[in-house]
Amino acid sequence: MVGIRGNVLGFALLALLQFIVAWTAQRFGPVETAVKSKPRVLLDDGVIDADAMLAERVTQGEIAAAVRKAGYGDFSTIAVVVLETDGSFSVVPNAAAGDGSALIL
Repeated sequence: MVGIRGNVLGFALLALLQFIVAWTAQRFGPVETAVKSKPRVLLDDGVIDADAMLAERVTQGEIAAAVRKAGYGDFSTIAVVVLETDGSFSVVPNAAAGDGSALIL
């Protein structure tokens, strides 16, 4: 039986490996490129990008939920929905898009 010592050891090993990967990625560009994703536009000017959804394994329901959570009820009022590197969604309405300089990915 593994017991609590085995569980604690396993957790400590995972935490150590996470620290090593994060430390290495922060200092070496190729490692960062390999382990970190890039933001991905899933909806642009009210139109869903089906290829991006498929590649990122996101459903239309998840995009709709993000839009609703941001307080909007219509895709046509949204400039972009971005899947961020941490897995969260950023919803930018048309009224707040400005010149779009922060939307260049």
